[in-house]
Amino acid sequence: MKRKMIALILIIVFISLPLTGFAAEKVELSVQQIYEKRMDLYKKVETITNVPWYYLAAVDTYERGLRRAQRDRPIEEGVIAIFYSKEEWAGPSNPDVTDTNPLSIQFFGGVGLDGDGDGLAELTNDEDVLYTFAHYLEKFGFDETHFRIALWEKYKRDQSVNIVHSHSLIYKHFDRLDLHTHAFPMPLNYNYSYRNTWGDKRGWGGRRIHEGTDIFAGYNVPIRATAYGRVEIKGWNKYGGWRIGIRDLDNIYHYYAHLSGFEKGIEEGSIVSPGDVIGYCGSSGYGKPGTQGKFPPHLHYGMYRDNGYTEWSFDPYPSLKSWERQAYKDRKKKRG
Repeated sequence: MKRKMIALILIIVFISLPLTGFAAEKVELSVQQIYEKRMDLYKKVETITNVPWYYLAAVDTYERGLRRAQRDRPIEEGVIAIFYSKEEWAGPSNPDVTDTNPLSIQFFGGVGLDGDGDGLAELTNDEDVLYTFAHYLEKFGFDETHFRIALWEKYKRDQSVNIVHSHSLIYKHFDRLDLHTHAFPMPLNYNYSYRNTWGDKRGWGGRRIHEGTDIFAGYNVPIRATAYGRVEIKGWNKYGGWRIGIRDLDNIYHYYAHLSGFEKGIEEGSIVSPGDVIGYCGSSGYGKPGTQGKFPPHLHYGMYRDNGYTEWSFDPYPSLKSWERQAYKDRKKKRG
């Protein structure tokens, strides 16, 4: 009896050890390692097709955002998120939507290609998918104008073209992929206060809901970019006063309103990093250009997600709290 018990215990231990090791190994596949694997694929396909890696990264990043915004799109299983339906990949008239033969796929009008030279065109193979899309871009040309034409032919939407093009400029500027950290929009050493005001009623200019969180602070407190991104809009809005809109690499539009002014050098098209000063807290808005003082100084901060068809506002409060907590942790680490 004792021998059987000991044997059973040893079997359980033996089985559990590899599982524990596997779990640890999965955890060790860090975000940085995923970025490295992704970049290796971008660079390899760039070498084969001459399509700049940052074009491929831009489309892949945009499509990753669409997978998270569209309920009918599955989350990618590999490191590449470019989406093709089974019918598009194998061919609309192909009786076998799981076909991986490049010749029959071509015969039935499918787009799927063999990117890694194994003789198969697999929708589940990252390299095949990336090569297939690069081949599509390659037919149009390699400069920005032809890139935008290729994007229009794919998405048939100006906003999608602009977002993907913007992503490519960000990647080209920084020459890396790990661009998804964030910062709280105000420095911690200033007095400020905020609560969750998203969805509250607003009356000026007609009944509407409040599409953001108000962070109250003194005049001219620095306002900072919360993410890596590119300035999409800068100027006056009768509701938001002096405002800036920045698009990040998650396809999210960050809206900063009621500013007293802008940071020198910040223009439409400027590329920013988390923590870069973009403007200053104020009370502008609710009137013609230059209107100030109709309410206490504060930053109106809004977030809008693009899903490939339209944009919608979502509650920024949880993100703000998360970034604020991280900012305090980072400050504590610096102080030792």
